[in-house]
Amino acid sequence: MHSDPIADMLNRMTTAAAVKKETVEVPFSNVKYGVAKVLERVGFIKSVRLQKRKGRNVIEIQLRYKDSFPIFTSFKRVSKPGQRMYASTKKIKGIRGGFGIGIVSTSKGLMTNQEARKEGIGGELICELW
Repeated sequence: MHSDPIADMLNRMTTAAAVKKETVEVPFSNVKYGVAKVLERVGFIKSVRLQKRKGRNVIEIQLRYKDSFPIFTSFKRVSKPGQRMYASTKKIKGIRGGFGIGIVSTSKGLMTNQEARKEGIGGELICELW
């Protein structure tokens, strides 16, 4: 079985949100940090900070709640380490009738599915959150 650090990060976030935790820490990687920054920009999480713990870099993610309910409760990992999924601009669709977001890795960096469509570029479909 392949290890999937992005799925692990999203799992930690949904599990922490289910028990109403304020923050989650995940081991640092550029891709995970990029995904977290996109989630922060669109308001799915409160904040993202780089921290040092025992000499290692970690990403500290502050979860966001609305009326004590987590902003996102579920995710789907689309492109996996063993099976990459790419889409052209035309194939990038809305998520859950516009209530969710997709994160796409493009030649211009990580962005949401709406941003990628607006920019007219496709890329690797990382995940969907709602």
